Amino acid sequence: MNTFFIRTAAVLGAISVATGAFAAHTLKRIVTPEVLQIFETAVKYQFYHVIALLATGMLYKDYAGKKLQWAGWLFIAGIVLFCGSLYLLCLLKHLYPADRSWVGAITPLGGICFIAGWLFMAMGIDKNSTL
Repeated sequence: MNTFFIRTAAVLGAISVATGAFAAHTLKRIVTPEVLQIFETAVKYQFYHVIALLATGMLYKDYAGKKLQWAGWLFIAGIVLFCGSLYLLCLLKHLYPADRSWVGAITPLGGICFIAGWLFMAMGIDKNSTL
């Protein structure tokens, strides 16, 4: 097992629950529906990839190697870049209603990290993978 990935998943999972509750109980009263939808997308993708990170940490027991390490780090990077940029975009849209779409340009980099993380996970459990 990779306890760092499991511990990080646990902390990020707790943050997911807290931010989701914040969105449901407080944020919906103070932001526009568009901003709320962006925030909820960030929470949803964070939670999905917390589960992926947790699985990566658990799979490491039987499939330890560089590919699973890459998968874990890519999931973490994806959460920071994809979800973090969406959280930041929500904050900026709420505080400064002017166009802040430049923040959204970071989001696809996080998406690429997520996709690569899933691919590295698949390769990491394939003993015949050459990457």
